[in-house]
Amino acid sequence: MKKFMKKLITAILAIVIMFTFVACNNSNQQNNLGGVKQEASVTKYPYTAKDSNGSEVTIEKEPQKIISLAPNITELIYALGKGDKLIGRTDYCDYPEEVKNVESIGSLTDPNIEKIVELQPDLVVASTHFKEDVAKKLEDLGIKVVVLYNAENFDGAYDTITTFGQIINAQDKAEELVSGMKEKIENIKEKVKGTVIPKVYYVVGFGKDGDYTATGETFIAQMIEMAGGENIAKDATGWTYSLEKIIENDPEYIIISKNYGMKEQFIGTEGYKELSAVKNNKVIEIDNNILDRQGPRLPEGIETLAKIFHPDLFK
Repeated sequence: MKKFMKKLITAILAIVIMFTFVACNNSNQQNNLGGVKQEASVTKYPYTAKDSNGSEVTIEKEPQKIISLAPNITELIYALGKGDKLIGRTDYCDYPEEVKNVESIGSLTDPNIEKIVELQPDLVVASTHFKEDVAKKLEDLGIKVVVLYNAENFDGAYDTITTFGQIINAQDKAEELVSGMKEKIENIKEKVKGTVIPKVYYVVGFGKDGDYTATGETFIAQMIEMAGGENIAKDATGWTYSLEKIIENDPEYIIISKNYGMKEQFIGTEGYKELSAVKNNKVIEIDNNILDRQGPRLPEGIETLAKIFHPDLFK
């Protein structure tokens, strides 16, 4: 069991950190991430963009065959109305449902180079945890690679959407998407404003191998606050916490992923089962992908949390 939990925690952390990694915002030229919005609604190619790694990438023409190497990028491609251009995705790209019909090129960190070459993409788009040696191999083979990941705030997420929209000629859709996300999030924040704020704990991993959570410096912590909750780990850093701290702060709500089947083990384990949230049946399972992936479903993630913390406001 200990070996299983260690592997499970490692897998969860890899996915969570992937989408909450701190990025550098470059804004020294018009085409940079978060740059000045173009006047035209149609991308003029060749188009040169500076990606999140600071690399300048020139896209000669509108990409017709795209491979995504990250679930958040895959979700964004569909949200921008370019799902028909996606010809390859990773094993972890599972949303929306139709993406399962797209051929997989393997894992996030070690994609199948031969398969990517075989598919002959116009563009490969990656996110965090994309290895430099993989990028170099693809670039040496003449394949365009763009790496996009977000800063540790919502402006960074919006900038990524805007930049990607420019790259794939979907600026209007990107602006519409960002505007809609902002509006929905502001409505949620306004709705929970002035309410009693419950103490919340988000489970990433637990047990003998340690306790892991979204601490105050993470993107998920911001989402908990926007939803009208107080993250009990807000003063911690990194991803580690302790059972002693959890017991001391005694959260009213515990949020745990339904995707890994951890709830039953969590509520039955010594230490955790004495928590108020466990005793009051307020250990809530959710689809953690709507929190972990910094993409178009972020408002859905915040609303899901808000409905848990303040159910009377969302009847």
